[in-house]
Amino acid sequence: MSLRTAFTSPEHKRQHVRALFATIADRYDLITGLLSFGRDRAWKRRLIREAALTRGEQVIDLACGTGDIAFLAADQGATVVGLDITTRMIELAQAKAVGRQAAPDFLVGDMMALPFATASADAVTTGYGLRNVPGLDAAIDEIARVLRPGGRLLSLDFNRPSWAPIRFVYLVYLTLVGSALGWVLHGDPDTYRYIPESIRRYPGAHGVADRLRQRGFADVRVIPILGGFMTLHVAKKVG
Repeated sequence: MSLRTAFTSPEHKRQHVRALFATIADRYDLITGLLSFGRDRAWKRRLIREAALTRGEQVIDLACGTGDIAFLAADQGATVVGLDITTRMIELAQAKAVGRQAAPDFLVGDMMALPFATASADAVTTGYGLRNVPGLDAAIDEIARVLRPGGRLLSLDFNRPSWAPIRFVYLVYLTLVGSALGWVLHGDPDTYRYIPESIRRYPGAHGVADRLRQRGFADVRVIPILGGFMTLHVAKKVG
């Protein structure tokens, strides 16, 4: 499916995201490092610090990719399940888990239909997940469902700058860099152009925070990263 049609419906976005991440899975760690100026791992460690996990807590890491956040959570003594819609991502995460003590479990699944019991998790984490779901509100509802009362959500993602001139420069930069990486790594400039296109349609950090408050979360914090071009959301389920 072309990038032009990827955002014409939730189902088209689902299909595009599934195909895209299957294509880039083996280079995913490289790309996240390049696009974050090498800061991606540090941001994920910040997420884990904000989560304040204690030994034995149940953690679900959504859109887990190759497992970075899941492994960091497991290192804190949490019991962790990582979920991703892309089979190849899960295969790579499972390969990383070989030989590790108290490694996370990993499974293929959909953020909009989580295969977990209601009120079964103490924390839900996600890196670059909410921006990619076909329906943001439905995904938030699923996260709220699986969290116990007082459970925490922590989400790291690109932001959509609110000031138009900054947003324009930011998106042009991501488009140019994404096009170059797409040509070099995959022979297709559209591969990483998906990122700026998804940001254009994203409600932005404060828009996401408003939706979290509307859908059963309190104590919502928006933590700017990289001058606000990235954001960490921290929120607690009410009840």
